[in-house]
Amino acid sequence: MEEHGLSLRGLAATLGMLPPSCGPVRLVAVDGHAGAGKSTLARRLAEELDGVPVLHTDDLATHEEPFGWQDRFAAQVLTPFAGGRAATHGVYDWTARRFAGERTVPAAPVVLVEGVGTGRRALRPHLALLLWLEVEPPVARARGMRRDGPQLEHFWTGWSAAEDAHFAADPSRLYADLLVHQTPDGYRAVPAAATRLPRGLGDTA
Repeated sequence: MEEHGLSLRGLAATLGMLPPSCGPVRLVAVDGHAGAGKSTLARRLAEELDGVPVLHTDDLATHEEPFGWQDRFAAQVLTPFAGGRAATHGVYDWTARRFAGERTVPAAPVVLVEGVGTGRRALRPHLALLLWLEVEPPVARARGMRRDGPQLEHFWTGWSAAEDAHFAADPSRLYADLLVHQTPDGYRAVPAAATRLPRGLGDTA
């Protein structure tokens, strides 16, 4: 990992300098492998940004379509945001195996969207920034399985195969603006090859 880069606080400050990407919203994706810690990163980044909304794509995915949520996302999130309106999306109940509620997300200046595949090609034109949490798949999956317990081992087997197929067809990491590394004292974000950040941003401590 490079010595220089952005701390979580520095990353939060950088987001406010970016132009809106979807109506008035700066939509920021937090992508990475399942089990990498995307939800934790998004939560901590949201806290640095005084509690901006975090949208979880697990709420839009289903057992039958773990990665087939992009049409729902476009209709329920992108379209209202583009018009400057709050987004109301369905919330999938993974136990009942059906959509069983709704959540409203305001068209805030910054909205974080976290989940596997949030950096997909269909979403990238609407993103202000794409973050990739840099954790190798075996490490991420071991973490996820420890978190979920042996009762979900069969689910993880199917999920891992679906994730591998998704990233083979529609990779996110190649198009990331910043690679986020976990460090002993938090996180460090360094510019990736495809970064769109203006010169001078993303290369200071």
